[in-house]
Amino acid sequence: MPTPFRSLLSGALLLLAGSTAASQLAHAQPSPDPRIGLKAGWFDAGEASWNIKLVANTKPSEAFLNPSTPGDARLKNSDLAFSGNLVFQGNYSGWQVWDIGNPRKPKLRAAFVCPGSQSDVTVYGNLLFVSAEAVSGRIDCGLGGVEDEVSKDRARGIRIIDISDIEHPRSITTVQTCRGSHTNTLVTDPKDPENVYIYVSGSAGVRSNAELAGCSATNPDIDPNSSLFRIEVIKVPVKNPAAAAIVSSPRIFEGLSEATRHGEAAADRRERPAGAAARPSVVGRGGPTQCHDITAYPAVGLAGGACSGYGILLDIRDIKNPKRIYAASDTNMSAWHSATFSNDGSKVLFSDEWGGGSSPRCRATDKVEWGADAIFVRNGDKLDFKSYFKLPAAQTSNENCVSHNGSLIPIPGREVMVQSWYQGGINVFDWTDPTHAFEVAFFDRGPMDSTALVSGGHWSAYWYNGLIYGSEISRGLDVWELTPSEFLSKNELDAAKLVKYAYFNAQEQPQAVWPAAFVVARAYTDQMARNSAVPKAWLDGVLAQLATAEKAKGGARSTALNALAAQLDKDASGSPESVRVQALSGVVKSLAK
Repeated sequence: MPTPFRSLLSGALLLLAGSTAASQLAHAQPSPDPRIGLKAGWFDAGEASWNIKLVANTKPSEAFLNPSTPGDARLKNSDLAFSGNLVFQGNYSGWQVWDIGNPRKPKLRAAFVCPGSQSDVTVYGNLLFVSAEAVSGRIDCGLGGVEDEVSKDRARGIRIIDISDIEHPRSITTVQTCRGSHTNTLVTDPKDPENVYIYVSGSAGVRSNAELAGCSATNPDIDPNSSLFRIEVIKVPVKNPAAAAIVSSPRIFEGLSEATRHGEAAADRRERPAGAAARPSVVGRGGPTQCHDITAYPAVGLAGGACSGYGILLDIRDIKNPKRIYAASDTNMSAWHSATFSNDGSKVLFSDEWGGGSSPRCRATDKVEWGADAIFVRNGDKLDFKSYFKLPAAQTSNENCVSHNGSLIPIPGREVMVQSWYQGGINVFDWTDPTHAFEVAFFDRGPMDSTALVSGGHWSAYWYNGLIYGSEISRGLDVWELTPSEFLSKNELDAAKLVKYAYFNAQEQPQAVWPAAFVVARAYTDQMARNSAVPKAWLDGVLAQLATAEKAKGGARSTALNALAAQLDKDASGSPESVRVQALSGVVKSLAK
């Protein structure tokens, strides 16, 4: 039995977990930073990594690679979606499907050419959903574009594809929308298994009413059916996806004024030529008109919208009719891009795509508050800002770099996230303490070109069933494995690998649930040891009890575990690590059963 915690607490000088531990660990980063000064190149660029190893890099397939033009704008890789052993990779000219049965040697299963802008992808069962926004995109996926201003051949909305025969995908229908689809969010409803829903974020101009009936670019105060200031919700009957249709157009921006956002840095400002047409603007239209991206978190009934100057919190308990709860604004944010919730839903991180992803925004001269992540804590129905986090390694002026897509790594008791930064590479950081986020791992390549900015870098990086997968705009598909370090123990990484998903779309965040396992218990004890917040003698006693119980069998194991759980319950109230002690007790009780 471990020595009771209160007796060890008396007279002990304890270090509180959180900011102290974070700041201590942050100083352990490599110095000098190996990301600085990497050799430029397309497929031969220099590489730097820390606490992570690249296990595979697979070049784009033949249809998506132009050897004569590095960074070909027609062939940019975009977002990722996962189903079983398949990775779906969007591209401005269509999508590719990779088999990751052996993740160290991904194999191409299909390459489908279908131009239509960035082609963000989501997947559910035998259905693939692809965003189409470009005015040149065709329903038949043809390469000739659409020349007519009004055409029945144009595809702007959501393509729905039957992928039951993965080598021969079949177009089912295109659900047309007035502003196309820049991104899409698949949302499932446990109460409605017959349907899935797609939240459509369209950011292009409103198409002609002559091309799609009902489309209107007129302000809502004149036309209540305006296509501005709203998102679209598409209902997809799983057994009859051809019947998919828009079922609501929630005006989640109602009443919001124009947000104040920072402009360009002084070095990037350019005077407009005399007589040049004014830039398009929503000033005077009454506020934001669209979202860039929406992350739904059905397990907690919420969604986070990154929307034209605001981070919006949505109530999605009624999936078809999302309602705005709160809208946060911040003058340090320029282009709210995406959202990630903490696993318990109590915190939200919004990324800022300052510069649109095509500009260098991680230079030494750029503000750390700009093009960064903004971390908020939920306070009832409000969001309270806590801090910013930005890639801590300066990049060159020849590297497009800003915060972009990422996801949580399911480590019990912590918020650890992997994120892409375009040509800033990817990094892994901890934001468990929302006031002191810190980096724990990274991978980076040198710029595509040493003399000019050539587009490249990681569009997205996501954890999926034990590994990290990255969509590299110009270099293909990357796969990494995290390695144990002082920041992430082997027990924590092994616990994360116990969480398995049948499919994964980053914009529908799943809630991580860990099975009862001794490695999960030891993940919590490793965290307490790292934070130095509990007496060593007490923690040694807990570890000894765990080891004894693990070796025992049957009733003897249950007896030992129940005794340990009872002691942990008593000690929790007096511990500076009470949350982790309670979580540990919960794992121990589950093991006892």
